[in-house]
Amino acid sequence: MKRFINYCKEAYTELVHKVSWPSYKELTNSAVVVLVASLVIAVVVWVMDLGFESVMKFIYKQII
Repeated sequence: MKRFINYCKEAYTELVHKVSWPSYKELTNSAVVVLVASLVIAVVVWVMDLGFESVMKFIYKQII
């Protein structure tokens, strides 16, 4: 039990005194970057899906 209490105290001390937390502006900038990157990746995957769908429809029409 003493190990656990020491661990909690050390973790708290590290989080309060050693971790550098981002400012609100840095946090919002990072969130915008993640949002834009996610949207770009989603659009790329959607376009790839449409292309794959078209190719498969063409192949199935040729087979049938």
